[in-house]
Amino acid sequence: MKKEKETMPEDVKKAVSLEVFIFSGVFFGTFILLGAKMGAANMFNTLMNTAHDLLINTIFYIMSITVLAGAISSLWSEFGLTALLSTLLAPLMKPVYGLPKASAVGIVITYLSDNLAMLNVTDNEKFRRNFKKYHVPALCNLGTSFGMGLIITICMLGLTPDSGENLAFAVVVGNVGAIIGSIISTRLMLWQSAKFYGTDREVEVVDITAGEVDRNPLPPVRSGDVGSRFISALLDGGKNGVDMGLSIIPGVLIVCTIVMMLTNGMPAGGYTGAAYEGVALLPWLGDKLSFILNPLFGFSSAEAIAVPITAVGSAGAAIGTVEKLLTAGLANAHDVAVFTAMCVCTSGYLSTHVDMMHGMRCSKLTSKAILVHSIGGICAGVAANWIYNLLMIIM
Repeated sequence: MKKEKETMPEDVKKAVSLEVFIFSGVFFGTFILLGAKMGAANMFNTLMNTAHDLLINTIFYIMSITVLAGAISSLWSEFGLTALLSTLLAPLMKPVYGLPKASAVGIVITYLSDNLAMLNVTDNEKFRRNFKKYHVPALCNLGTSFGMGLIITICMLGLTPDSGENLAFAVVVGNVGAIIGSIISTRLMLWQSAKFYGTDREVEVVDITAGEVDRNPLPPVRSGDVGSRFISALLDGGKNGVDMGLSIIPGVLIVCTIVMMLTNGMPAGGYTGAAYEGVALLPWLGDKLSFILNPLFGFSSAEAIAVPITAVGSAGAAIGTVEKLLTAGLANAHDVAVFTAMCVCTSGYLSTHVDMMHGMRCSKLTSKAILVHSIGGICAGVAANWIYNLLMIIM
């Protein structure tokens, strides 16, 4: 009898495969190159000292912002402002984004919290009744385009550039750029999902009465008088802000530490193992790509390329990078406008898109969602660059 060929489960990898050799080459090769440039002891000391300084001086600052933003967003939700904003935005959704009016809720709640808040909306089976199947993948891009918007905005407003410029105007322009990027990303995703699913297919829902819909999936208000609701919303929102602040720690420490080492160069006296020393790889890359980057983004220094690279993985880490660039005099208000646009629009999508598309039951379109959102993030930065320059000429 012919023996049947054994097959391994899809989630089990071979003990030895090409992947392990590629990973080992990249992983150890990176540290060998850094160590050869900086010295092994200096490299490891810089890694640890940079991570420690980011934890003390950057993460706790960002966490304080997330606590305040969490409290604000909870109050807005409790006393109806979130619902009001959703209602005001609803008429714009179809002509601007090509989505049903109900999707306006997703913009507001993700702007007030983070990308993954969109899953809380789409998990509501009654709410999903508002959409066709091809609409759902676009909600991932729509939510990501506004994720952590309030936190990023407040953090950017709190920064002080070396020149002492007021950043309020730049941050507003950045938010406008993010909106433009969100429209491009969402429209492109609708085009892709319509080709994949068609435009007539109904969304899958379970355990609800046929035709039953929920156009406002926001949480119900608390019981009690106004004072107790105010205090409860304030404290609960602050607690959610703490959770969000804790969740960004890995991204800031890991991504920002590596990015800063690739951005900064050797100090005047040579390597000492202090925080924020590095090999200046990204500025070298920025110089080589300046013929593309300058017309698109208009960055004032080659080091500024570190921010959009960081933002696609972690918005929190990108904020930390912006702070260091401003302190070093390597960025100005114009750069902040571009940074804000790209940080809000991309919102660390490489680290959330897979989970979001899986949660929305659209995993087959994950790669397309990532691709079109990359285009949207670039367009957000370009829009902020040109809008800022145009307004400065007019004003």
